[in-house]
Amino acid sequence: MRTSIATVCLSGPLTEKLTAAARAGFDGVEIFENDLLASPLTPEEIRARCADLGLTIDLYQPMRDVEALPEAEFARSLRRARHKFALMRRLGADTVLVCSSVSPDALDDDALAAEQLARLASLAQDFGIRVAYEALAWGRHISTWDHAWRVVEAADHPALGTCLDSFHILSRDGDPKGIADLPGEKIFFLQLADAPRLAMDVLQWSRHHRCFPGQGGFDVAGLVRQVLRTGYAGPLSLEVFNDVFRQADAAATAVDAQRSLRMLQEEVGTAPLPPAVVPTGVAFAELVTPDAQPVAGLLGALGFARAARHRGKPVDLWQRGDARVLVNTGPAERREGTRLAAIGLTSPDPAGAARRAEALLAPVLPRRRAPGDAPLEAVAAPDGTELFFCAAPGGDAPDWRADFTDTAPAPADGCRIDHVALTQPWHHFDEAALFHSGVLGLRPQASVDVADPYGLQRSRAVTDDAGGVRIVLSVGPAPTDGTAHAQHLALATDDVVAAARRFRAAGGTLLPIPANYYDDLAARYEFADGELETYRDLGILYDRDAHGVFRHCYTHTVGRVFVELLQRDGGYRGYGAPNAPVRLAAQHTARGFTGG
Repeated sequence: MRTSIATVCLSGPLTEKLTAAARAGFDGVEIFENDLLASPLTPEEIRARCADLGLTIDLYQPMRDVEALPEAEFARSLRRARHKFALMRRLGADTVLVCSSVSPDALDDDALAAEQLARLASLAQDFGIRVAYEALAWGRHISTWDHAWRVVEAADHPALGTCLDSFHILSRDGDPKGIADLPGEKIFFLQLADAPRLAMDVLQWSRHHRCFPGQGGFDVAGLVRQVLRTGYAGPLSLEVFNDVFRQADAAATAVDAQRSLRMLQEEVGTAPLPPAVVPTGVAFAELVTPDAQPVAGLLGALGFARAARHRGKPVDLWQRGDARVLVNTGPAERREGTRLAAIGLTSPDPAGAARRAEALLAPVLPRRRAPGDAPLEAVAAPDGTELFFCAAPGGDAPDWRADFTDTAPAPADGCRIDHVALTQPWHHFDEAALFHSGVLGLRPQASVDVADPYGLQRSRAVTDDAGGVRIVLSVGPAPTDGTAHAQHLALATDDVVAAARRFRAAGGTLLPIPANYYDDLAARYEFADGELETYRDLGILYDRDAHGVFRHCYTHTVGRVFVELLQRDGGYRGYGAPNAPVRLAAQHTARGFTGG
């Protein structure tokens, strides 16, 4: 199906919005009236610009407070409409969106609304224009899709149809099942938006918190299926009012928008994609650093050994058990300090994973590869983290570890990478969750808000069903001590107390936790003799859920990266979220620690 996007979804002047939409692969746009009014280009120049970009202008919007008015008021509406229809002719748009009235002068009279909309449609028809009538969820008298349809049906004019908007329908918990009974030719337009489930005024909800399909809590796919059963042949168009999107880079937002529509079309069965290839584990985490010594000191204290060296690049492989960390000291990697730059994901079909990623507009990364190097496919996540698709050991595909020469045996124990935590740029959080679920096939968990001394930090994990891959995405406030950019690597051990003691004995520093936390812990849980004192001494935090127990502690920070040592018992599924405010406050206090 054709795809379209309203210019109100994107930031910047109109020309930048149009360019971003075209480059992201959209077929058309909805021109939001404010964007046209603020543009220095004439309607003819905008029309030509769209044509040059390969974009159609699918809708001009909105026209407000037109119907069910006293006759004098309606006459003024017709005069306004005549001017707008003439402008649309110059613009090359043939459909106008008319929203149900919110005017205090509007009358609760469906017959009058139908009669006046028919007159409006007759005028529009003279200009070769169609009128798509939409029920606003906060409309004064008409606020549901089926009520709007009854008025359109009563008006019975060929140039008058309905516009269905997923937000206005689903925000009111409307039942879209009856939509399938509408005649498809009378659905003039379909606008799509998702939104998180919020208990707030619907107008404010609409104006500030819409998001792209798949990023919220609405069953947008279910609604689209009902619309498609009518025979609707128009575009799938996005109309998303969102404070973050309107400040973020238009090009990135447009790609995110197009990705959401491709995933939606896959879900409803109109445009198949290469199937998702869910990764089964974390092959490695790669740190880039201008100075290997602090990183080597941290990894050594954690029990890692430098096990191998890349044959042709300044990259060392450090390993402990099944946990592998690459340390890259290449000159091109030195500008941003020590950071977690890449994750290797074990994949049952690396080539298939790359095909899906490319189909969902993930940037494919060029890789400098010497003869004999393993052919690794890599794409960039929205925050710039590189994701490598690595063949499982023992398969037919080349093993990435063959690029390294052995230098020392790796310590063998139960250590493994439990999860990686990546702090997102403030405007990439929803995009990141959609990317990791759609491109990688990971399952998003519930979003969690935790208190940070400088505000709130929002966090959401994505994981495979078996828990072999866990990525925690977070976004938070941006104080001056660098916490807004921190990342962390979480290592699972069979005995976190022993691991913490070994780390400290090797010269490592653990994050000190306030005594007040342990006083509260004693009030909430019963512990064996000496157990709580051990946790207090080592800075180990404690949590329980319905499945088991979680113990974890944190190291000092090198650059932007710190390490979490953890132990999951009894099938514990979370990440210690109740302890996050204490950890964040402790890290801010220590100043040498940063939160992620």
